[in-house]
Amino acid sequence: MADKVKKPGVIRRFISYYRGHLPLFGLDMLCALVISGVDVVYPLMARGALDRYIAPGAENLRPFIILMAAAIVMHIVRAACSYIVTYYGHVLGVYIEADMRHDVFSHLQELGFSFYDRSRTGKLMARCTTDLFDVVELAHHGPEDLFISFLTFVGSFIAMATINWKLALMLMATVPLMLAFVMYLRKRLNLTSRKVKESVAGINADIESAISGARVAKAFTNEEYEIEKFDNGNKRYIHAKSMNYKAMGQFMCGMEFFTTILKVLVLGFAGLLIILKRGEMTANDLFVFLLYITSFTTPIRKLAMFMEQYTAGMAGFRRFVEIMDTEPAIFDSENAVELKDVRGDIVFSGVSFAYDGGRHVLQDISLTVPHGRTVALVGPSGGGKTTLCHLIPRFYDVQEGSITVDGHDVRDVTLRSLRGNIGIVQQDVFLFAASIRDNIRYGRLDATDEEIIAAAKAAEIHDDIMKMPDGYDTVVGERGITLSGGQKQRVSIARIFLKNPPILILDEATSALDSATEAKITGALERLSEGRTTLVIAHRLSTVRNADEIIVIDESGILERGSHDELMAANGAYKLLHDAQNLLYGTH
Repeated sequence: MADKVKKPGVIRRFISYYRGHLPLFGLDMLCALVISGVDVVYPLMARGALDRYIAPGAENLRPFIILMAAAIVMHIVRAACSYIVTYYGHVLGVYIEADMRHDVFSHLQELGFSFYDRSRTGKLMARCTTDLFDVVELAHHGPEDLFISFLTFVGSFIAMATINWKLALMLMATVPLMLAFVMYLRKRLNLTSRKVKESVAGINADIESAISGARVAKAFTNEEYEIEKFDNGNKRYIHAKSMNYKAMGQFMCGMEFFTTILKVLVLGFAGLLIILKRGEMTANDLFVFLLYITSFTTPIRKLAMFMEQYTAGMAGFRRFVEIMDTEPAIFDSENAVELKDVRGDIVFSGVSFAYDGGRHVLQDISLTVPHGRTVALVGPSGGGKTTLCHLIPRFYDVQEGSITVDGHDVRDVTLRSLRGNIGIVQQDVFLFAASIRDNIRYGRLDATDEEIIAAAKAAEIHDDIMKMPDGYDTVVGERGITLSGGQKQRVSIARIFLKNPPILILDEATSALDSATEAKITGALERLSEGRTTLVIAHRLSTVRNADEIIVIDESGILERGSHDELMAANGAYKLLHDAQNLLYGTH
């Protein structure tokens, strides 16, 4: 990969999501400007009305009515702007949320097997859903609240200063105290908000695990254990949320105290000025000043709300950034080329591999699989057979040595072209909660219905499908739960028939089939393997007797290689495995 580019800070990355929606953002800010302008101007209008038109003996009905009409129009405009801010501002937040969700989902598609080996599904789901909900609240309310607060605060102070600068300065003197209070609790709010996020992600992961393993729990009558495990996570959430609300309560209570004290101070100070009759202030001035107290303290209240949104939103955004900053372990090199016209000659040269720096699963493996040959990998579990096959499509990268396809190092070709030429039927079959048609079509998304049916027939699953209530439109449920093991296996094999790749990897492809169906599938796979390079991983040696070459492999490396007859005659590791299976299964 190219040298890593230094990424901008978290705040700058957050702001960057507004760029695609600047017109909507501009409309939101314009309406916010109108709202704050009305809030600042209205008390001044009230003061003018009191001084000019409502004074004792004044008979200025017409100007007063005009002024009140203007005030009504202003508030109608303000209401319209509030609607726009509430509706379109939230729509802006939804757009930003969708952009972020698209980015994180797309990035998750780029991350390799090693990332998913150490990640829990529920926690990843939380980062794509609940975390982003708090982010979108910040995206909508954050800039708007700060903008309105700034304008209202500055406008209110200037207006109050024109009425009585001494009283305005007294109010301003209290602002540093309030800000100090805000900064004091900011760190605690941020910490408790992050703990809430982590506890929610843990609950989601527990729920996902419990639902996926519900049948296992019931089989072992461990429902109470699962409930207890979930309750422990729930208790952690309650504690984290309680601490968060405690910090929030202290924050809001303190802000309420400050704003109330401000009103008392204004009333007391202004009252003294009026009582002493120095001519510095009138009762009308006091009335308007008290109106401005609300405008002056509202920004502080909004700041309190903003701090809550900021801590929750940025906690979620940082978790979002953690995913986005996770570099794919497997990626195209800068000079990667397309792998075209693949014949299927595969060469392993001194290949060694270990998971996450542990002991080696593969050690100095050298092996040539010529085009069109079927090679079987057999041996004890944990011997590295599946790992060896996973290195070909670069689900993991070799740590020593190299693997070539038609003379091209797999690290020098694009992942898309490499994996597009390899078909894999894995032991652990995964089907999507969709129709059988869509599951088979996953092998080639542009396939026609006729091609899908042909693939199903080749995989010996067509007749089973036609007996189902909705035929090819039958929805198979979560992970294909409504199908038998053999049916799931044959649907996955149909995908490969549809994909029609030059290289096949069959990882226990017939392990879930009964003997009768296995015989049919084995014949179908043999037809599919004709003219293609095929690697077969098998524990049941009866399924690989006809392979061109059989490789016996364990964690120390390749033990033996040859045809079935040659290995039986060698009287070595293969014969020991074969005889053991004869005793166990009665195979011949």
